[in-house]
Amino acid sequence: MQEISQKCAVTTDLPVLATAAVSIATRARGRPRKAAADLDEGNRRRLVIDSAARLFRTQGFDATSTRDIAAAAGMRSGSPFYHFESKIALLYVVMQEGMHQASKSQQAALAQLPLGISAREQLRTLIRHHFEVLLQGPKADFIPVMLYEWRSLNSAQRKDIAAIKDAYEGAWMPVLQSLHEQGALKADPAMARLFIFGALNWSVQWFSARGALSIDALTGQALALFIGEA
Repeated sequence: MQEISQKCAVTTDLPVLATAAVSIATRARGRPRKAAADLDEGNRRRLVIDSAARLFRTQGFDATSTRDIAAAAGMRSGSPFYHFESKIALLYVVMQEGMHQASKSQQAALAQLPLGISAREQLRTLIRHHFEVLLQGPKADFIPVMLYEWRSLNSAQRKDIAAIKDAYEGAWMPVLQSLHEQGALKADPAMARLFIFGALNWSVQWFSARGALSIDALTGQALALFIGEA
């Protein structure tokens, strides 16, 4: 009888053990994300850059302290200096990464276009991509920081960022030249590029994601302005 009793006890405990296992699994799935101190060096550096980009855009470079950046990244006040020697160095990396990422995604957008597509549709793709870079997604802080904090860099840093920016904008020139030759673009292509980027970049000051225009609709309006057709 004692042996039978022990077997029953084990059988009785099985549902309890199963419930406990489910509870443990549930807790594992719902466990909190790692704190900044638990991240590896690469992820901590990434967190500092993303936090700095957001604060530089919303507060301005001069008004943002390294203490602000550390707090936004969930770190101690001196931690950003482990990854960057100064706030200027961090600003430079924000701009550099923003332009490199924009160039990479622009190349990908153009590469996805079918062969023989019209210059007008190529321009539409370029305009839409640029709006996405400026106005949408987790990296939308980076380029606006470059636009409005440019003068905070030293001359060597400005020269480097300008080279990346010129390469990014240079990809537009064959399209603008083609439209000019077709008579769709009336202005000189080089001057048109300056006017076009000036107009597009200013959208960060007034565009609202909650407004009436979507990115597609905004792209159509810009296309109508530049070459007279949406």
